[in-house]
Amino acid sequence: MINTETNQVLEQLVDISRRAGLAILEWYEGDMGITQKADDSPLTKADLASHQLIQAELTRLWPEIPVLSEESAVIPWETRQSWKQYWLVDPLDGTKEFINRNGEFTVNIALISDHEPVMGVVHVPVTDVSYFGARETGAFRQQGAAVATAIQVRQPAAVPAGIVGSRSHANPELADQLNALGPHELISMGSSLKFCRVAEGLADFYPRLGPTCEWDTAAAQAVVEAAGGQVVKIDGSALQYNRKEIYLNPFFFVIGDPEKDWLGPFRDS
Repeated sequence: MINTETNQVLEQLVDISRRAGLAILEWYEGDMGITQKADDSPLTKADLASHQLIQAELTRLWPEIPVLSEESAVIPWETRQSWKQYWLVDPLDGTKEFINRNGEFTVNIALISDHEPVMGVVHVPVTDVSYFGARETGAFRQQGAAVATAIQVRQPAAVPAGIVGSRSHANPELADQLNALGPHELISMGSSLKFCRVAEGLADFYPRLGPTCEWDTAAAQAVVEAAGGQVVKIDGSALQYNRKEIYLNPFFFVIGDPEKDWLGPFRDS
């Protein structure tokens, strides 16, 4: 278990994520060294550089806590099913956005405890903005080395509601369900930035009805929940981690204002 004060741990995680972001940017303008994984998803030298830095630093600072990264996801279920606490890392979330050079990619580091993301950092390398939070501290946004400012979800939700969706995985079947929610504005963007929009009160809802893996969501979920929001499955229960052998998440919904029935149109479809 981590015995250090939560704020100090978060500061260290932000520092690690910023340094990983700098390692990513070294590959941003030139040859990215793009290859394909077994599932045909892209892998770049930036993914690996970020992974190696984060893995080394987390292991150095907290050697007693295992690390599960997208780039080291071959840890057997027999080993990790007994974990009570571990780091869950996506060293470069939004590789397609990175390859397209649109800036919408992040570094994600989460601490999972008893299947729940209890603290997390989402860093945006291109803008040097970090979103981070924990249950004990609340959620924050920090630009570079400036003083961090507290963030919280928007309650009540705006009218029209701000809804964020995936740029790389647009789903045309969403239209009818979103229309049933009433007036809304739809904004498309990549990576876990969609969660962060909800966490800082710039959007109200993010429905995800497409495939994601646990490392894609954990850090951003921790930030949203620290900011007063929710990340839930269609039955309304919280999204959890390390409950099964495969890493795929079920469909989920990121909610700012829990007083509005965001899930109704999705349950009825």
